[in-house]
Amino acid sequence: SFYEELLSHGILKLLTAPIEGMVVKEGSCNYVAPQGISSVVKFYLKQSAGADVFYEQHVTHISLRDGKWEVSRKTGPTEQFDIVILTMPVPQILQLQGDIVNIINESQKQQLQSASYSSRYALGLFYEAGTQIDVPWAAQYITDNPCIRFISIDNKKRNIESPEIGPSVVVHTTVMFGSEHLDSDPAEVQQLILSHLERIVPSLPKPASIKCQKWRYSQVTKTVPSCLGQMILHTQPLLICGGDGFIRSNFDGCIDSAMSLAEAVKSHL
Repeated sequence: SFYEELLSHGILKLLTAPIEGMVVKEGSCNYVAPQGISSVVKFYLKQSAGADVFYEQHVTHISLRDGKWEVSRKTGPTEQFDIVILTMPVPQILQLQGDIVNIINESQKQQLQSASYSSRYALGLFYEAGTQIDVPWAAQYITDNPCIRFISIDNKKRNIESPEIGPSVVVHTTVMFGSEHLDSDPAEVQQLILSHLERIVPSLPKPASIKCQKWRYSQVTKTVPSCLGQMILHTQPLLICGGDGFIRSNFDGCIDSAMSLAEAVKSHL
C-alpha cells in the first residue's frame, strides 16, 4: 500500500534507466524518487495533521524531569516532551548524555553496541544547464576499483533530463575506502576520488561545483539483535528507538520499523 500511494502521487516511479552491473534479484522491483529521496519524507510530513517540524536540531542530552523527557540541544533552550522516539543511527543513541545513560539497561546496551554500519564518501558534481555527459548508462556499479563503487548520472537515473537544469553526477566510494579514509582531510579525499573518477570516465566535463560528503553511518551491516523494528528504553514516560538499524537497511526495513514504532506508541497513548 505504501508503494501504491507513492507511485500514484508520482513520488516514486519505476526504475527504467539502464544501470550497468546491478544485481537484480528475481521477483524484486526497483524504484526511483524523481525529486530525490527527501521527497518521500516530505510527502509523509505533509500528511501528519499539522505537526511542527524543526530541522538541524542536534540533540545532546535526554533526562527525566517531573514525569516528562527534558531534551537538550547543542543550541537553543531545553524542551519537555511526553514521548521521545529516537531514529538516528544506533551508535548516536549511545552517545547521548543525561539520564538516558543510566536508563538504558546493561542487556540493551550490549544489544545496541552490537549494531554496526559501513562508512563511505559521496561526491556530487554539478554542471551548468546544457552540459552533455556522453555515456551509454544512467548509473554503473564498479567492481574493480579500490576507491569507487557506484557512479550515477543522477538526472538520467531519475529520468528528469531537462534543457533548463544542469546534469549532476553522484559517486559513492567503496566501504573499504570509506573506512580507511574516515578521518582523512576532506579536501584530500575529494582529490583522490576525482583522480579515480577521471580514469573510469575520462570523458567527464569539468563541473561548475563539487560537494564531498562523509557518510559515517551509511548502511547497516549488522542490525540490533532480537528486535522487531524497535526497542523500548523506558515506558512511563515513553522513550523508544527504532529505524533501519533495528531491522534491515532498505526502504522496506524503514517502513516495517515505522509501523512497529507506531503500534508501540499507540498502545502507550
